[in-house]
Amino acid sequence: MATKKSIVVIFGILVISAWVLGATIQAGAETLNFKSYTYGIKQESIPIGDVEGHTLGFDVRRGFYAFENGEVGIVNQVATSETVKGGYSVLLYTTVTFPDGSTIITRGQGALGGGVPGSPATGGWKYEIVKGTGRFEGIKGTASSKSKFSPPEKGEPGPKSVGEGTITYTLPSK
Repeated sequence: MATKKSIVVIFGILVISAWVLGATIQAGAETLNFKSYTYGIKQESIPIGDVEGHTLGFDVRRGFYAFENGEVGIVNQVATSETVKGGYSVLLYTTVTFPDGSTIITRGQGALGGGVPGSPATGGWKYEIVKGTGRFEGIKGTASSKSKFSPPEKGEPGPKSVGEGTITYTLPSK
């Protein structure tokens, strides 16, 4: 009887401990919501030739994220893409640099679609945080974003985009 009671007490302690630790971990996660604006600096596209419209591309973009907390981060993006019949799959690295010099670097994957000539295309990405510097040293987490792209104007190397997203992260204890 005493053994059964001990097992129940131990089980209860484990359940309560798991609940408390789980709540602590969740409470430690922070989010940064942002609005984004980017524009093309360089865009190259090479046809593959196996089927019509199949290309591989390389893009360099610049812009900024305006965060809900009032901060603004300068954005540098480098992406590779594959286009097949108007749909794009993208591998994207984004570096966000804050005014104090701190950075967050992410690696994202996603798709771009709906780009009928003359109309906006839309895209969505999921990211993993690769690295942080300065106040973001040791950062871990994920991000997501979605954007709408306008067709490039004459003389522009690539389209402009507006969008929004969220960075969810934790930092190591100090």
